[in-house]
Amino acid sequence: MGRQRPSGIFRPPLIADLDPSKLIITLTDSPKPLPNPENLVFGTTMSDHMLVASFDPVDGWSAPEIKPYGPLSLDPASTCFQYAANIFEGMKAHLRPDGTPILFRPEMNVARLGRSADRLALPPFNPNALLELIRKLVALDKTWIPTAAGCSLYIRPTLIGTRPGVGASDRALLYVILSPSGPYFRKGPTSISLLAATQNVRAWPGGTAGNYAPGFLPQLEAAKLGYDQVLWLLKETGEDAKKKGGWRVTEAGAMNIFVVLSREDGDLDIVTPSLDGTILPGVTRDSVLHLCKAHTDKSKKLSLPGIPPPKSSTRTKSHSPSLTCSTGLLNTDYSKRSR
Repeated sequence: MGRQRPSGIFRPPLIADLDPSKLIITLTDSPKPLPNPENLVFGTTMSDHMLVASFDPVDGWSAPEIKPYGPLSLDPASTCFQYAANIFEGMKAHLRPDGTPILFRPEMNVARLGRSADRLALPPFNPNALLELIRKLVALDKTWIPTAAGCSLYIRPTLIGTRPGVGASDRALLYVILSPSGPYFRKGPTSISLLAATQNVRAWPGGTAGNYAPGFLPQLEAAKLGYDQVLWLLKETGEDAKKKGGWRVTEAGAMNIFVVLSREDGDLDIVTPSLDGTILPGVTRDSVLHLCKAHTDKSKKLSLPGIPPPKSSTRTKSHSPSLTCSTGLLNTDYSKRSR
């Protein structure tokens, strides 16, 4: 007797978990030529292979497969298309001097993807298993990791709901694609200009993101005025408006933001918005905070969770100004827009 498939909308339980030991690898028979690093545009060039796995409410996760990069076949009524039941992550791979790939604190990315899946009622997965599969995919396509300055192999894990109908999806597709990328800002590692946005809101307390597409128009408008990015602000309301007034600084269009304040004695304060649900808990943000706090305590080694400690336990003497690093609300009056 065949198994009855459940009906209705429900939060799918974890049945068969994502299992790297079941990985199926199908190599491409038509490898693509490697791109010129000088011509790389973010998110437009893909490597030879991709990772895919699907979730079914009866069988759980399928055997993961690394196969040639190509189109996906999906029902047009899938929740990912109709109701934005999809999530993604982004991380980078570089090459060590010995030619082996290295990822920067990827455990944080897969854990964040898991939290996103929980929030959108998408099927759960083992983050450690996903990371192991990502490492295998990157190792297979490591020739696609550019070595030019400012370049990297961008890793995009994506989880989408594939069940037709309104409601939480008990079917899903997980896939990972790799894209060799140049510097995000084509003008290179230099300062960027920000336009403070007061007419639109990117994220709000209790929201669930979905903020890329709504941000495209404000970004285009900022570019027309000569700005690189939008600095998203949130209008203070209620008691906060009475106490502080003005606007709350959240983050920029493609990054968290830090403000460096110089004291009269020459010391520095480094401040960034707190994780109140309106900004991304960025891996770079977390890394900067850890390094700043370690810098203020000369008795401790400079280290990051998930990063091997330095071989030498001796710290060099620093002649830089003292640092105070903190998180909190950044409030300001942006009645006038300036560069």
